[in-house]
Amino acid sequence: MKNNNLSLIKRSIFSSTIGILSTALLLSGCQKPAETETTNEPQTTKTTTVTAPVAVEETTSVRAMEQDEKSQPITILALGDSLTEGLGVNPEDNYPAQLEAKLKEMGYENVDVVNSGLSGETSTGLVNRLDWVTQTKPDITILTIGANDAMRGLELETIEENIRTAVKHLQDNGSEVILGGMQIYDNLGNDYVKSFSAIYPRIAEDMNLQMIPFFLEGVGGDPELNQADAIHPTREGYTIIVNNNILPVLRPELDEALAAKTNVVESSQ
Repeated sequence: MKNNNLSLIKRSIFSSTIGILSTALLLSGCQKPAETETTNEPQTTKTTTVTAPVAVEETTSVRAMEQDEKSQPITILALGDSLTEGLGVNPEDNYPAQLEAKLKEMGYENVDVVNSGLSGETSTGLVNRLDWVTQTKPDITILTIGANDAMRGLELETIEENIRTAVKHLQDNGSEVILGGMQIYDNLGNDYVKSFSAIYPRIAEDMNLQMIPFFLEGVGGDPELNQADAIHPTREGYTIIVNNNILPVLRPELDEALAAKTNVVESSQ
């Protein structure tokens, strides 16, 4: 009986062992999908790492294109009277000089701002020298004229006609025109003052021009920003005119002109 019992015990142990081994194999088989998920994780990381340099290359390419555009030569003609010439300030302090310096600081390395302001200039005098000033072949012209006419009480119709003639001449010679709006003191009567100021937006609308609403905005009438004559800006006054009044209007026109030049160069290659 003992031998029979012993045999039964051995068989029982053997069966239990087989069962445990079978269960272990089944469990190890169930764990294989988890190993597959683990091996997939590094693949996702690799994909992200590969795409990153593409974005960097695109950004670099865009920056290179922008720099190519800014490196194109461009001529800006500053055309007007003593407010343009810079009467009473050093040559490096008038608005054309400050504008050129500012643009180069901003990356427009081949920009040339030509100062064609003349003290005492009227709209009639300006029209008479248009053939000479357009020899500079300006891409963009900032036109600021009419204040001397108004201070002399000249006919408003004549002022407007002269400004329109100047704009058309410049446009016909391939220059984009930015018109500087002007205002005068109320010493000639309210009707004259209002009618004079209205000339500029009317011309800008009719001739599809970008316009500086008031060239002396933020400076005119401020004794701290004007010379003793209370008419002509100081160096600090011109800095405000350049940064606040001219650049916001000029930059879109400048970038458009540079892009057009870049396209012409690329198409010819």
